[in-house]
Amino acid sequence: MKLALNFPALLQAFFTDRLMDQRNASEHTIAAYRDAFRLLFDYAQKHLGRAPSALTLEDLNSAFIGAFLNHLERDRGNSARSRNARLAAIHSFFRYVSYQLPEHSSLVQRVLAIPGKKHERAIIDYLSEVESSALLDAPDRSRAAGRRDYALILLAIQTGLRVGELVALSCADVTFGTGANVRCLGKGRKARCTPLTRP
Repeated sequence: MKLALNFPALLQAFFTDRLMDQRNASEHTIAAYRDAFRLLFDYAQKHLGRAPSALTLEDLNSAFIGAFLNHLERDRGNSARSRNARLAAIHSFFRYVSYQLPEHSSLVQRVLAIPGKKHERAIIDYLSEVESSALLDAPDRSRAAGRRDYALILLAIQTGLRVGELVALSCADVTFGTGANVRCLGKGRKARCTPLTRP
């Protein structure tokens, strides 16, 4: 069956071929895209009266996608950042469609022309010296668990690693001595190396 005539097959191919095989997308990306399409299908069910299996590519035109994005903000109370994350999933799918079904390029281009919404980026605050000292003084270093907690807090303060990055570290990720550093695989599977200093 042609993908153009079978929207569910096209969407499944996007997840399996494009995201998993070609892009090797992380579980988090796949879950976020899945959730975006679940919300889109729920919206389509309510506003078009069609189940996901009955949708066609033409149903997902730019006007419908725009109305869906407005619904996310207005009715669901999503932030501009959440709206943009859903739009990124939709854009990614339509870029895939542009290669698979070039005969739909006009529809695809109109959807891809939907811009992300501008939002303020929060300034990341840092801990003062007093706050850092209070955190470091909290663990009971006479106990093994306290020494572990102290080491994790100190490493977090020095390197700025996320909690998930900290707990994923192994001994092989830490280099001591001259040029002491920590290597980790961060968000988006980006590798980084952070120098360590004396506390």
